[in-house]
Amino acid sequence: MTEAHVPHPHIARRKTQGVVTTADEHVGFNGWLAAGITKGFGSMWAFYVLVFWMFAWMFLASVGVSIFRFDKYPFTFLLFLSNLVQLWALPVLAVGQQVLSRASDRRALQTYQDTEAVLELTDQLHGLIKANNKLTDEIHGLIEVNNGLTAEIHRVVAGPKI
Repeated sequence: MTEAHVPHPHIARRKTQGVVTTADEHVGFNGWLAAGITKGFGSMWAFYVLVFWMFAWMFLASVGVSIFRFDKYPFTFLLFLSNLVQLWALPVLAVGQQVLSRASDRRALQTYQDTEAVLELTDQLHGLIKANNKLTDEIHGLIEVNNGLTAEIHRVVAGPKI
């Protein structure tokens, strides 16, 4: 009644694949650069640098420091530079997001396959538990029959009480 365990085919594939990471995406230099810029530009430190840069520019222009003196309120040149940053960042961040989402999609597929394998193994385990419970119930029934026969043998061997 012993059956050899056959592992789920995904388990063997998983051992050879390893964990999917963004670094595994083969996107060339441009994709690598876009993903790196996206990671850096999407951080709070980048936000802090940009906010500090804007406030420092506005302060220095308001005070009248030499090279900032030409950009008075409403800081037209600062707004122009900010628009340039946005125009430059938009396509780079879009490409970076595309690269990062590809790796994310591959991780999601890998997680789905892992979960599918676990669910199938759990279903097999449930079947084994049911079979084990059935065999245990049969064993308990046989033990009851054995106990009855043993009591009958003891009664017959002991003979009639006089």
